[in-house]
Amino acid sequence: MHDDQSGDSPALTDLRRRLEAGRARMRLSKTDLAGRAALGRTTVSEAFQIDGPVPSAETVAALARALRLPVGELLELQRDAAGGGERPGPGRLIGEWEPHDLEVHPAGHSRVVDGSGVSGTRALPGYVRRDHDRVLDEAVRDVAVGRSRIVVLVGTSSTGKTRACWEAVQPLAERGWRLWHPFDPTRAEAALEDLHRVGPRTVVWLNEAQHYLGDRAAGERIAAAVHHLLVTPERGPVLVLGTLWPEYAHQYTALATPGGEDPYSRARELLSGRTLSIPDSFDALALAAAAVLAEGGDRLLADALTRTRTDGRIPQDLAGAPELLNRYQRASPAAKALLEAAMDARRLGVGLHLPQAFLTDAAPDYLSQSDYDQLTDDWAEAAFAELAEPVHGRQAPLRRTTPRPLRRPPTPSTATAPPSAQPAGPVFQLADYLEQHGRTTRRWLCPPSSFWYAAHTRLTRPDDLDNLAQAAERRHRLQWAHHLRHRAADHGGTRALYRLAEAREKAGDREGAETLARQAADHGDTYALLYLAQARERAGDRQGAETLYRQAADHGDTDALARLAEAREKAGDQEGAETLARQAADHGKTNALVHLALRREKAGDQEGAETLARQAADQGNTEALVRLAEAREKAGDQEGAETLARQAADQGNTDAMARLAMVRVEAGDRKGAETLARQAADHGNTYALGYLARERAGDREGAETLYRQAADHGDTDALYQLAMLREETGDREGAGILYRQAADHGDADALARLAEAQEEAGDWEGAETLARQAADHGNTYALVHLALRREATGDREGAETLARQAADHGNTYALFHLAAGREEAGDREGAETLARQGADLGDTNYPFYSEAESRVFLRLWPDGLDPDGTPTPRWQ
Repeated sequence: MHDDQSGDSPALTDLRRRLEAGRARMRLSKTDLAGRAALGRTTVSEAFQIDGPVPSAETVAALARALRLPVGELLELQRDAAGGGERPGPGRLIGEWEPHDLEVHPAGHSRVVDGSGVSGTRALPGYVRRDHDRVLDEAVRDVAVGRSRIVVLVGTSSTGKTRACWEAVQPLAERGWRLWHPFDPTRAEAALEDLHRVGPRTVVWLNEAQHYLGDRAAGERIAAAVHHLLVTPERGPVLVLGTLWPEYAHQYTALATPGGEDPYSRARELLSGRTLSIPDSFDALALAAAAVLAEGGDRLLADALTRTRTDGRIPQDLAGAPELLNRYQRASPAAKALLEAAMDARRLGVGLHLPQAFLTDAAPDYLSQSDYDQLTDDWAEAAFAELAEPVHGRQAPLRRTTPRPLRRPPTPSTATAPPSAQPAGPVFQLADYLEQHGRTTRRWLCPPSSFWYAAHTRLTRPDDLDNLAQAAERRHRLQWAHHLRHRAADHGGTRALYRLAEAREKAGDREGAETLARQAADHGDTYALLYLAQARERAGDRQGAETLYRQAADHGDTDALARLAEAREKAGDQEGAETLARQAADHGKTNALVHLALRREKAGDQEGAETLARQAADQGNTEALVRLAEAREKAGDQEGAETLARQAADQGNTDAMARLAMVRVEAGDRKGAETLARQAADHGNTYALGYLARERAGDREGAETLYRQAADHGDTDALYQLAMLREETGDREGAGILYRQAADHGDADALARLAEAQEEAGDWEGAETLARQAADHGNTYALVHLALRREATGDREGAETLARQAADHGNTYALFHLAAGREEAGDREGAETLARQGADLGDTNYPFYSEAESRVFLRLWPDGLDPDGTPTPRWQ
């Protein structure tokens, strides 16, 4: 509806009225106002002009600040006027949020708002800026000028991730941006329901992003929806901020094993190049900045600095971590047993809400016999009460919590779920700092028998049972894995049903396999149907495969739609194939469009291929454009190839120019290749420059020039490659300098190579120091290499120490290699010691490099291990 007199909408009329009132109150001419607001005279005049265009948000914000009017309120009117009064997207103005409602950890005690008589917001300590804040600032600047961005901070518990995000968005608050925190009824459900409604100038707040991306039912769809939001210009600008613990970031970004399940493919694409590590502690500069704030009167920081000047763990201290740790270490034996059972449950995959009955039954074997004999009838009640006492306000080691009830109508999967799927009785939540502490300090320990028994008898959530079955199997606790998997299947555990279906298929029981696969699909997971369909396809049973694909598609599986599209294309039904491919793309699976585009190109239908490729790109997948560009280049159509590659680059795929450059090299056009490689580097992709440098095998000077250009664009691997080039030509001193430069930029490969050089020079101590530094930066090869070298020289103790250090960093290869070697040498006891350590770590599925390593567990313990590490007797 519009104003009858002016034709303006009510919102625009109200906006202009309030601006005019503000100008009159301050007695400013429009010229004076333009100068005060740093705007053009025409821009200001049009903002007040009846029947004129709706002023931009930036203009309204500037005028509101100059006139000392409420920015947020005027921006709401501007948005209503610009959008015809349509309901805004989810979220509310950033300035209306209280940081602790966004899960910024409270620090210290509550303070009361003066004169209110009610509890107010908790005081936040002064903020100390660190290196990661500069990256966040850059993202905020980008969205302020219209470019959508996503940044996911990765760090351990209580390191300041959420606070950093909160500080980063404050400049956007002044510009009237909204913030949306999907939370109710569950984070994943809220995100999935409303992501399509997110409008421009919105911060999407995905704190603890594992609750979104890791959700088995919705995680991949959420990742696809976020990606589509980011690459759709008309929906931006938006800023997506998330936080993750390192283990979750690794889980979501790790490449799938060949032929194995790939549950996080879209999450991996979304996070690629968009994560930002945050350190566990303050460095010297940050500590100095904190000290300045403390001296200026910040009591919270001053108090924290009295305890953290040596280790720099200020964020953890402010979040109450030291007191939580003290409470754990000083807890009564029964309370400590409950905490350790909770720590083990969380690190092995049980959900946030831990049933009291499970914890109570799990705890006894964590106690010594002496402590167990002293338990009273009310020991559990007293222990839970002890752990519920808070530290620093709301934080408690183990607190009772109330899961939010689902507020959605039943779906076929929830309607058929067993009635016992929800835990009965009270549930508890472990403090996240103690959870993180348990993941680190207890990773070498396998939980005792009472833990597994309690899980089997007390847990009912399928995902919990699924995860524990997998955890038991990876620890070679085969008997418990078997029983937990069957219990998970009885409760609708889709992963368990899939594994059982897989076993039936391999045993030749097709009917039984399909029955189990359909049960999994009824509970929302169609992967088993896809597995069976692919098995049928490999066996030549195309009709059976298509039937299973159709069943999976009927259950909503978009991968199945994509495979059906391929089948229709092969059968010559192009129209049916395109229809299915577009249906899959509408649900975030664009590979079917890519596949069809390439088939059209191969058949000579360039126009049809480009149409499909652009449809895929519009859905966020530019791979088809890149592949078509390569095909055109090989066909000699350089102009067409560059056009397609630039279209892909404009949509964020920097591989396009790089890959086109490599095609030019193969065609002998080095000059053209270098031009494209530099364009790719200007877009942030230096791979082609490195590729060209490696192609210059006999041209050292040319290779060095290209490596230098890549290094100037921030590619530390280029420094590493340049160092290798120097080393090959005998310039070891120059190579060492370049390795050190790369290492100073955090290049783990360079640190590993320096470690090898130190070892070759006989400096074992220096080699080990560098190897540990490399491992801290993600390269464990040097530690493994040194461990195997120590073993070869007869230093078994030193080899074991280094192998364990590598395992602490996630690489158990050295442990298993040493175990296999000792077994072959007849040292069964030594082999068992090392293999058992690897099993307790839960890494028996490591990608081994020899039969001796991969079979060592079954040779040593064919029936598995009991929880205490003794061999399991033969069982059926």
